[in-house]
Amino acid sequence: MERAAPESLANSRGVVRVQAPPVDSVSCYCKVDSGLKTIIGARKFVPGAKLCLQPEIMPNGPRSRNSRRERSRNQEPLVPGLPDDLAIACLVRVPRVDHQNLRFVCKRWNRLLSGNYFYSLRKKLGMAEEWVYVIKRDRSRRISWHAFDPIHQLWRPLPPVPTDYSEAVGFGCAVLSGCYLYLFGGKDPSNGSMRHVVFYNARTNKWHRAPDMIRKRHFFGSCVINNCLYVAGGKCEGGQRTLHSAEVYDPSRNRWTSIAEMNTGMVPFFGVVYDGKWFLKGLNSQCQLVSQVYIPTANTWSTANSRIITGWHIPSILLNGRLYASDCRDGCKLRVFERTTDSWNKFMDSKHHLGNSQVFEAASFVSLNGKLGIIRNNMSISLVDVTDPGNSVETNSARAWESVVGKGKLKNIVTSLWSSIAGRSNFKGRIVHCQVLQA
Repeated sequence: MERAAPESLANSRGVVRVQAPPVDSVSCYCKVDSGLKTIIGARKFVPGAKLCLQPEIMPNGPRSRNSRRERSRNQEPLVPGLPDDLAIACLVRVPRVDHQNLRFVCKRWNRLLSGNYFYSLRKKLGMAEEWVYVIKRDRSRRISWHAFDPIHQLWRPLPPVPTDYSEAVGFGCAVLSGCYLYLFGGKDPSNGSMRHVVFYNARTNKWHRAPDMIRKRHFFGSCVINNCLYVAGGKCEGGQRTLHSAEVYDPSRNRWTSIAEMNTGMVPFFGVVYDGKWFLKGLNSQCQLVSQVYIPTANTWSTANSRIITGWHIPSILLNGRLYASDCRDGCKLRVFERTTDSWNKFMDSKHHLGNSQVFEAASFVSLNGKLGIIRNNMSISLVDVTDPGNSVETNSARAWESVVGKGKLKNIVTSLWSSIAGRSNFKGRIVHCQVLQA
């Protein structure tokens, strides 16, 4: 996915076509149907948004007011008998699971659902839905992935991961702009370390290419700060096996840029962003335990001396400004980092522990609909309401825990399906990455 340069058309008018970057954190309305009555007043739906240009728009060409009015008059409405404004108000309320079917109704519906305007409006009206995306490695070392719809309590099919990542190890995974899932770097069994970058668009359900990283690397650290993707350290074939280098990807510029090198080359296995700083913990080239912290505003690395590192367990997550971590293998106990005392404290206990088996191991923490989601290797999901100040180890905090997968009328279907796939009694794989995407 590389940004196309402006190119002049071979005609007498010298019309210029401009293509916007395919990944942008700012909403655009360029793909909204020109026949929509809301296109002129689109800004009133999402304040501060800007219009951008697409190849089919010719800003310098002559515009005929009559022809535009006539084209709009002759065009069929989105929904017969309804103004377009009211039709859009109805369509944005359609559940996310049915969006793929809406695209097949007609060209105008497909065009509407292909642009950012539709989903920006859903988000503004509180209609956007969050799904959990799980990337898993099976016994044969192959990568598969699945999406969980928490509203309908179902796992949804997804397009296969790109070939480069079907058997890759040590690759990174991150979300930008809330709806783009990126896979980057890693090591392919056949070709070695990679600097490839691909991303999945949750709104269109398709994979795309992005600019390659500057340096090949695998088993590195990564994080997202201010909607920019940072990577650092890791391994690479060659003389310098443990890397010091670091770089950042800015989606608004669609390019990678080198940043300050780490003080010590390392292979990170812990990483979290807290208080605007990126904390990393891992092993150096002598297999010694080291920790470093990166400050983006100053573009500097230093040794991390905070107690965040000493009492840190994985998985962990920053939610509502507070840092939470697992206090047991199955994630049924939580601890929280207190800024005032600079220490980790016990926080909540579900009182229903699943055991120390790898099948029930907590693979990831995610933020799902304002709650802390615990994703386990057997594909079970629990939600914890950590916003209630009355919840603590001393109180009956078990009431704040909720099992998401396998409740209600779909319990037997989902439970039996994923028990056979993940194997409750016979472990068949483990989760390597887990993210939440919104659409």
